[in-house]
This record gives sequence, structure tokens and C-alpha cells, in this order.
Amino acid sequence: MAFRGLHDADPLDTSVLVLQDRHSPTWLTQSRYFQEVLHPRRQMRAFLSMWRMDPRIRLYVIRAGFYGIYRLGHIIIDWPLITCLVERWRPETHTFYVPVGEMTIMLQDVAIILGLRIDGATVTGTCVLDVAGLCGELLGVIPPDEALRVSAISIRCLCQQLSTPAPDADEVALQRSARGFILALIGSFLFADKKGVHVHLCFLPLLRDFMQRSSYS
Repeated sequence: MAFRGLHDADPLDTSVLVLQDRHSPTWLTQSRYFQEVLHPRRQMRAFLSMWRMDPRIRLYVIRAGFYGIYRLGHIIIDWPLITCLVERWRPETHTFYVPVGEMTIMLQDVAIILGLRIDGATVTGTCVLDVAGLCGELLGVIPPDEALRVSAISIRCLCQQLSTPAPDADEVALQRSARGFILALIGSFLFADKKGVHVHLCFLPLLRDFMQRSSYS
């Protein structure tokens, strides 16, 4: 697709951009926020401020393949760059329009950034769960009713119950703490809801065996 020039990355043929009037850049340029940098919500930072990972569970997080995601929470984000990318994104083609041409995010990019496998076993499971039995077995706690929303558990509840293993905690207790930590990572980053305060328990059975989890795609 041909472009206008170095300082204007919009395509010459805009017939494909049928959502232009509803696209974010149009809203930005027509509002008082045009001179401001976007700062998207970061539920993961709020989670990491509540739960400092115990060094004793680091090995389990690494074995499960989630250590790369944990490290992302400590990276300084270039918000002006994010703002520019939002302005260049086109929902009709799912690509960024930049002076050098079109660019998009590939699955390989996600794997490199997050450190997750993309060629492993398929992740499957059920959402019909025995919440009390599952949490009692794999987390060692039974969450109170106010911490549950159908089959989702409050991330704050996970922090309160599992973030501080006892000094003499055995391997089982540390594994339970690690499962809670990884579950909270999933809910605050990979599959965050609008508020980032709950995570579905359908992911918990997949954390039963840390080494097996690392084989999933």
C-alpha cells in the first residue's frame, strides 16, 4: 500500500479505512487530550505492589514458565511511544501505519516479549468447578463467599492468604503460594478483566504440575 510521505504515514488510498470517524486518533485530535500522553491502566503494577514474590517460590514460577511475565511488571514503559502507536493503529487492517510501511504484532513477538511457549500442548479444561475442593487442594485455603464471583476469585484474597509463607513452610506450602502467585499474574496481566480484581479459577487445575505446565502452548 502506498503512503503519503515520511512525515505522514496515512495511506494514499483511504477507502479501506471505513472506521476512521470512530478511530482513537480522531478522538485524540478533537479533544483536549491531544496534548497529553496516554497512560493505560496497569493492573499488574497494582498486584506487584501488594504481593512481593517470596524468593522461595521463584523456582516454581520459573518452572511453570511465568517468570518472564513477572519481570515485565518491573519494566519502565515508554508512554509517549505507546501513544504514538495508538495513533498509528488501524482496526480495519489490524496493522500499524508507519512511514516505512505496515507493521503488525506476530505470535513470535508475543513469545519473545512474554517468554511463553507457542508450540506446546493445547490448553484445554472446564469452567465447571468444585471451587471449595479445588482451592483447598491446590491453594490450601477455602476462599470466603465475598471473595468469589461465580468461579472467579479475588486477587486481593489470594494476596492476603498466600503472599507470606511461613518461615518454616514446607514444599507443599511453597507450591501452593506459587500457584496463587501465578494465578494472580494471569488475572492481572494475561487475562485481566475490566477492573483487574478477579481471576477465573479455570486456570488453577493447569498449575497442578509445574513442569507439565511449562509444556503448554
